Amino acid sequence: MSFNTRILPLVVASALFMEQMDSTIIATSLPDIAADLGTSPIALKLAFTTYLLGLTVVLPVSGWAADRYGAKNVFRIAIVIFTLGSAACGLANGLTWLVVARAVQGVGGALMVPVARIIVLRSVKKSELLDAIAWLTIPALIGPVIGPPVGGFITTTYDWRWIFWMNLPIGIIALGLTTWLMPNLKAESVAPLDVKGFFLVGAGLSCTILGMTVVGRGLLAGWEVVVMIAAGIVLLAAYVRHARRTQNPLLDLRMLREPVYRHSIVGGSIFRIAVGATPFLLPLMLQLGFGFNAFQSGLVTFASTLGALVMKFSVTSIVRRFGFRELLIINGFLSCAAIASKSLFTAQTPYLVMFGVLLLAGFLRSLQFSSLNALAYANIESADIAKANSLYTVIQQVSLAFGVAFAALLLDARLWWADRDHLVAGDFGFALLVVALLSALCVLPFLKLEKGAGSNISGKSIS
Repeated sequence: MSFNTRILPLVVASALFMEQMDSTIIATSLPDIAADLGTSPIALKLAFTTYLLGLTVVLPVSGWAADRYGAKNVFRIAIVIFTLGSAACGLANGLTWLVVARAVQGVGGALMVPVARIIVLRSVKKSELLDAIAWLTIPALIGPVIGPPVGGFITTTYDWRWIFWMNLPIGIIALGLTTWLMPNLKAESVAPLDVKGFFLVGAGLSCTILGMTVVGRGLLAGWEVVVMIAAGIVLLAAYVRHARRTQNPLLDLRMLREPVYRHSIVGGSIFRIAVGATPFLLPLMLQLGFGFNAFQSGLVTFASTLGALVMKFSVTSIVRRFGFRELLIINGFLSCAAIASKSLFTAQTPYLVMFGVLLLAGFLRSLQFSSLNALAYANIESADIAKANSLYTVIQQVSLAFGVAFAALLLDARLWWADRDHLVAGDFGFALLVVALLSALCVLPFLKLEKGAGSNISGKSIS
């Protein structure tokens, strides 16, 4: 076991564990936080929205910052920002304070996640990349597993503020390990920041993703959501035009000229539609459709994360056995079929059957993601890692948000078609089936991959 392959990813992931657990732990405590701050749970969703806003605005500049100031330095700053934001959340005495503190956390998260990937990509040999990415994501997967029960226990036994304050020791440990063990990778020459591109991308992504996020949530009027999304699309279109005329754009669209990178992004984006929609649809189906309580629903959906965790220990051998092209095609179909099978759940479906389907679906989904996350960088030179990673991360975030928005649109369409004002179990099954069928189209870009694509990573010989 080399330092770069496993120890370094685990050091980086110690910070990602904090960010991932924080994002899942809050949902459990939402009613208690709202009651204590004298507001409604619906209004409190602004705290989640502003986190996403902070994330979206800063995300595109993360790659440039890592090149300009050194990945280690930026990662440490990200840990400090996120940890201080957590402390501020715990001290909140009203909705406004919490909203602003969550925005600060979003800025830290925007720098933390993509820069972590840059550090690993630049520190690990191509042949060890699959194993390194698997170790990088293990702690990040553990966070969502233990987050809800930990959040429920702390809120019930102590006080909701401790769900934020518990990030302080984790952040201090992550900062210490990063300072002690991480190399400071830095580009030799960095172009000036594309300020115009930064504003166009930041505003465009914010409007688009936030608009998609609030679709069907009742936070804004329908026309306001439409205007927000339309404005975002116009701003992003203006950025595309700007990027084509700029020598060093913030998000370099010329990276898409590399075929393996392009096919990975296109296929992965289509696949992520279902992946973004499922966590939104499934808990609603279990609770609103089947009458499960939050704890019962969590016991079922937890299986998906467990399956993903199990997969991380076998991804390297599986990819080496089949190669990227064949694996992405076959596993793409299987993953979407597993998502579609969830549409067959009923209130009478045995718990073990649901658990088993979700366990398998989590395994297959994680295998697809791990393969895509490694293959995308197979032919990317070290000097271009930051640019490639920034574009990859932004497109990934947009596709996940689109998955949630599309799922909400399908539910609204079912209500309109059936002339009802309430959702039933069949509505969620219908939406799951549609997003699964749409995401199955992800295999089309993978068919365009050469047979030996990514062999420098997979280690599979070309015959």
